[in-house]
Amino acid sequence: MMLEIKNLEAEMGENKILKGLNLEVNEKEMHVIMGPNGSGKTTLTKAIMGHPSLKVTGGDILIDKKSIKGLPPDERARLGLFLQFQNPIEIEGAGFITFIRTAKDARNGGLTDVKGLISRIKEYSKELGIEDKILERGINQGFSGGEKKKSEILQMALLEPKISILDEPDSGLDIDSLKIVAGFINRRFEETEGGFIIITHYNRMLAYIKPKFVHIMMDGKIVASGGPELIERVERDGYDSFKV
Repeated sequence: MMLEIKNLEAEMGENKILKGLNLEVNEKEMHVIMGPNGSGKTTLTKAIMGHPSLKVTGGDILIDKKSIKGLPPDERARLGLFLQFQNPIEIEGAGFITFIRTAKDARNGGLTDVKGLISRIKEYSKELGIEDKILERGINQGFSGGEKKKSEILQMALLEPKISILDEPDSGLDIDSLKIVAGFINRRFEETEGGFIIITHYNRMLAYIKPKFVHIMMDGKIVASGGPELIERVERDGYDSFKV
């Protein structure tokens, strides 16, 4: 088992948002978490990564059976967690190659093969339709919404995490970019041993990505788990059909 979330409870300010959430993600598994706005999906990503704005009040989060509760975000990243943000920030002055090399050095003790890294950046950028000149700017600086999402998906592929958490990877993408990004995610999933968590409240990306595991999240917890049949139920009956 790679990632295990046990009875997780968390609050932000005065609001209790996660209310006893359970989830297990093993290697070579792709999980999709769907749910309406306000169900706690993005809060879950923050809890996993240790965001300082969130207070975990109960339960536990484990990587390879070891609790990471209380660890800062950088240590969680070194253990193999990666989060693609719903709204990626811009980092002026941080070059893309330097940023990725620094992150990889932090995980492998400074033994990054720079030539190999640059070669993979060129290969993956071409796959994603990212122009070389875009990567010459600061991280996400002046990028469109779709370019930011592609940049973060590129970071994921280069960092090769144990668990890739993609928070609404389809937002900001037109239909052509959506197909490109979905195909890229599918290829990385097939090529690596890592687990994937894809979070969305729309089903348009799920026309191109076929997860084995689907979870419906409402009111701070997972209320149903299954396979692609849950996607069909959402399309047919909406999220209200999962209310208890």
